[in-house]
Amino acid sequence: MLVCGVDDAGRGSIIGPLVIAGVLVDQWEICKLVELGVKDSKLLSPTRRTKLATEIVKIVRNHCIVKLAPSEIDVVVETGSKLYRLNRLEAHAMARVIANLKPDIAYVDASDVLPKRYAEHIAEKVPFQVKIISEHKADRTYPVVSAASIIAKVERDKAIAELNEIFGNIGSGYCSDPKTISFLKNWVRTHGSYPEHVRKSWITAKKILDVNNSFLRSSI
Repeated sequence: MLVCGVDDAGRGSIIGPLVIAGVLVDQWEICKLVELGVKDSKLLSPTRRTKLATEIVKIVRNHCIVKLAPSEIDVVVETGSKLYRLNRLEAHAMARVIANLKPDIAYVDASDVLPKRYAEHIAEKVPFQVKIISEHKADRTYPVVSAASIIAKVERDKAIAELNEIFGNIGSGYCSDPKTISFLKNWVRTHGSYPEHVRKSWITAKKILDVNNSFLRSSI
């Protein structure tokens, strides 16, 4: 039986892509992932994640990565109805990964508060019958999802590293990072708008832009 695990990285980030990754293994090969020491990527150091990612791709039969650009995310956040926003967009991205890997069963880390609904949103875009196990914290329960989590996180780390090369120190890309917030404020102050790599629909991004615009108006 072919089994795949699917997880994301960068969902809450204000800068950079949302990365969805999936890995495919035969059921009996899952023990190899366990022996490798895979776990939730958030519990691993960047160095350990990178090393594990290299080993994971050697073990798995196939893997697939889908990146959702900030512009794609902004469209659904700003214009989608309640059930057609980020959760639905991510579910459909996971469906693309599953469709590419063609497993008999797929384990996914559910982003929706209702895991069953999330599975249904994935299934509506997979062009064949597949059993979907959708659970919260699946990356801590199923080694195959842990492996996908590591691949996704390493891929997102690469994307952020590339943006740091282009823009200078942007931090981690998360709103909780003072370096990221400082970068956004300085950029808006200088350019008046955000570069394409910023999720403009995020409340934090809107607030920074509003404060800057208010300051400019008061200076006139």
